[in-house]
Amino acid sequence: MDDMVATDDGCRLWTTTTGTGGPLVLCHGGPGFWDTFGDLAGLLGDVATVHRWDQRGCGRSERRGPFTVDRGLADLDAVLDHHGLAGTVLLGHSWGAELALRYALAHPGRVTGLIYVSGIGVDPEETWHDDYEGNLEARLGGHLDRWRELKGRRSRSQAEERELDLLWLSAEFVDRARSRELAERTITPYLGMNWACSRAMNDDRRRSLGGLLHACRGLRVPVLLVDGDHDIRPRRAVDSLERALPAARRVVLEGAGHLPWVEEPAAFRAAVAGFLASPGA
Repeated sequence: MDDMVATDDGCRLWTTTTGTGGPLVLCHGGPGFWDTFGDLAGLLGDVATVHRWDQRGCGRSERRGPFTVDRGLADLDAVLDHHGLAGTVLLGHSWGAELALRYALAHPGRVTGLIYVSGIGVDPEETWHDDYEGNLEARLGGHLDRWRELKGRRSRSQAEERELDLLWLSAEFVDRARSRELAERTITPYLGMNWACSRAMNDDRRRSLGGLLHACRGLRVPVLLVDGDHDIRPRRAVDSLERALPAARRVVLEGAGHLPWVEEPAAFRAAVAGFLASPGA
């Protein structure tokens, strides 16, 4: 069932609910992307009531700012209020994993568990970003020149924006024979990247990254870290976060990239369902 959340500053955010069981709120990646969790929601629909939403400025939500981390946390708070959730498990992917982590740090009483999927950790980006760029270019292979051409343009048509996103997303999958097909499925229907949101949110999150590691040491919320062992973002970036979290367990899925529920659905479901059944175990 699709619905709209009204935030305290009047912004309208798209949300939808499926499945049965305890509450699970999903936070998509980006920043500036949109919720592409249809397959994931279906995978978990018999073990959780899954609440999805598009972040401010993204997808089916109203395209206006401000685009700040604090505003993103307030918007997530509004989503929980809208669905009447005093407490919930949060599942965040990529940037959404950091958003969910920050929310758990700010509102630990409202989070009963945190599932941190393919996050980028809390280390400075200069410690891993060059390796990420090299891995991305290697995965793009024969499509690298076209990706560089599109990325370098000052303006792009909607068709070119979609092609750029498709090429970028195809590099996230290990199975190169199916990467284009999997990327196509993921971004259909195509709702478009919000680059202004992406730039502003990334600038803001970098400014506030410094104290995050120390704060994580005091988090008592149970955490499940899920990685694909072939993610092009070096997974060592998450190691310090794992060490800092006092109630964390980690599952690394073999043969999966940045979207592990797509490439290794059975293993991903088993890990998440086990955590949902007993977060503190």
